[in-house]
Order: sequence, then structure tokens, then C-alpha cells
Amino acid sequence: MKKRAVQEATFLILTALASGSQHGYGIITDVIGISAGRVRLRAGTLYAALDRLRADGLVEVDREEIVDSRLRRYYRLTAEGTDVLAAEAARLQANANVAMMRLDPSRRAVGT
Repeated sequence: MKKRAVQEATFLILTALASGSQHGYGIITDVIGISAGRVRLRAGTLYAALDRLRADGLVEVDREEIVDSRLRRYYRLTAEGTDVLAAEAARLQANANVAMMRLDPSRRAVGT
């Protein structure tokens, strides 16, 4: 995967999978919780993103099971997906730290 900023929906999907494998509906509800209700993925958006993330090697199918005569597929992060999520979280945190320092001059380090 090319080094570039990760879109918010992608970041939230990867974050949802960071705690373990989940099926689509679980990811959708976890993203709602992570974003405090601000982001609500539609099923089509989620599965298109999961297909792209699989093609990029960031997620993979963990297992499949049949529930009520329907296939339920569980996804998990790959090692590369974990690395991308960690790098993006660090990038966002660094940017947020700079913003907070600029908003509150008393937090500025001496000499900056």
C-alpha cells in the first residue's frame, strides 16, 4: 500500500478490527461506537472498503460460518494492517498535539 493518509472510514474499520476479528454487522456497530455515532457505514460502503483493504493486504478473511442459512464472514487485520493503523494513529496524534499546543500557548514547550 502506498504511504498516504488513510480516509476516516478506513481508519475506523481498521480500528474496529484491532481488537479482534468481526463480521460486517459487528464492524458497522463498532464504528458507530468508536465515532460516538458520527460515522454510520452502509453495508455497501463497508464491503467495498473491505474488498479494497483485502486487495491492499491490510485485512483478510478469518473464518466463515453459516447463520440462519446465510454466510457470515469474519475479517481480521493482517500484520501490515496493524502497522498501517499504528502509523496513521501516530500521525493523527502528532497533528492533534500540534493543534492543541497552538490553541493553548501555556502548553508550548520552552524554546518553541
